[in-house]
Formats: sequence, structure tokens, C-alpha cells
Amino acid sequence: MKDYNIQKSEAEWKQQLGAERYKILRDKGTEFPHSGKYNLTFEKGTYCCGACGEALFESDSKFESSCGWPSFDDSIPGKVEYIQDNSFGMKRTEIVCANCGSHLGHVFDDGPTETGQRYCVNSLSIDLKED
Repeated sequence: MKDYNIQKSEAEWKQQLGAERYKILRDKGTEFPHSGKYNLTFEKGTYCCGACGEALFESDSKFESSCGWPSFDDSIPGKVEYIQDNSFGMKRTEIVCANCGSHLGHVFDDGPTETGQRYCVNSLSIDLKED
């Protein structure tokens, strides 16, 4: 397992995050579509890791994808790590916080903007710091 800047035991993460966030951020869970608080939020600011507070996405990269989860067309350079995910019989790319290794969601090559990317992120894995 990779060493990240933020190192905590799973017991410490569980205590800090609570059950819902722990399931997403540390157990690589997925929230139900259209249920997250940031799915249809478009305020200006920076979306940060829900576990460690690291800045991950700027609000100007967020777009309405109608997929049911917050979607971004790019991340802040160096802040997201990409991991091959072959779970559930699918070939996907998992995205995690490069600072603490917490699960954010997945990135797909079907975005409608010039980047061609759609970072599909769980609302519970991020916090918006408004400008």
C-alpha cells in the first residue's frame, strides 16, 4: 500500500469521518445517485477532500452531467491519483485524494467539454469551500 502524506489507522478514520463518510472515503463505497448535496450545486469555490481537506477541484470545472453525482471535467494538477479498478467486472479508473488516499469516485472518458473527462465524484467525499 502506498504511503500518503496523511497516515491514520482505519479506527482513527472511522472516528473522524463517521459511518456514512467512512463507507465512501475509506471503504470505496458509492452514494445513491441524485442523493448527494453537491450533485446540483454550482456555487463558486473549491471542492476539498472530505477526509483531509486537500483542495481537489475548482468550481469552474464542475458541470451538469445528469449522471446523478457531482461531475468535474478536470482536477487541480497533482491533487488526484488514478488507480486501475477492475471490480464488479468493469474496467474503470478510480480517483483518490493524492494527499490521504481516500476514495473520491471514478473518472471516465465521456465528458462533454474539451478535456473529454468526467470525474464522477461522491458528494460525501468532498466539501465545498465557497469563495
